[in-house]
Amino acid sequence: MFTGLIQSIGKVQYQGNKLFVEANKMPFSIDIGDSVSVDGVCLTVAEYRENGFLADVSEETLKRTTLGNKASRNSFVNLEPALRLSDRLGGHLVSGHVDGIGKVVLFEALPNSWVIEISWEEKSFAKYVCEKASISLNGISLTVSACKKDEGGFSIAVIPHTWANTALKYLLEGDLVNLEVDLMAKYAESLLLDRFSESNKRVDRNTQPEISKDWLAGQGWQ
Repeated sequence: MFTGLIQSIGKVQYQGNKLFVEANKMPFSIDIGDSVSVDGVCLTVAEYRENGFLADVSEETLKRTTLGNKASRNSFVNLEPALRLSDRLGGHLVSGHVDGIGKVVLFEALPNSWVIEISWEEKSFAKYVCEKASISLNGISLTVSACKKDEGGFSIAVIPHTWANTALKYLLEGDLVNLEVDLMAKYAESLLLDRFSESNKRVDRNTQPEISKDWLAGQGWQ
């Protein structure tokens, strides 16, 4: 589990069938078996080196995230060690299990911040995002500043500190990013759908109703 507060920037590349994460200035200690968030993807340290670490990576991870593409280009990645129970939760709870891929469609530089507009590749994930909610973008805990659910997109506002201390500054329009929605949104949906299924035994559990204000009222929510 992570909190989305990036502690270092590194580079990722292939070494055989593993990923080598190069990080010459890593402000945290790691041991073999530790979990590290690499651009929002939870990886396990398989081998430690003075200038970084090696991690195993499955075909599933390469298919569902941007790590494979980034490793082929030796690209910059955000790094965060696993959260300790005694640590402050400065961002929000991030599992390191990427939900989907987004595309950077717009950068806008403002006097005190940057606005980045993202479009989901799989539009169905847009339902989990709302204004002022938290979202993990390449492992960074960010706040949604605006939503375009009908278009499957959203915007985030980035302050100078986050811009300077993460790999966001290396992104370009058209780049792909790893996205993980707030865990609470998925748990809430799962509980509501389970309640719906319990009260409608004949309904196929794989058929998901549209969760609207009217639907919630019909299920007893005021």
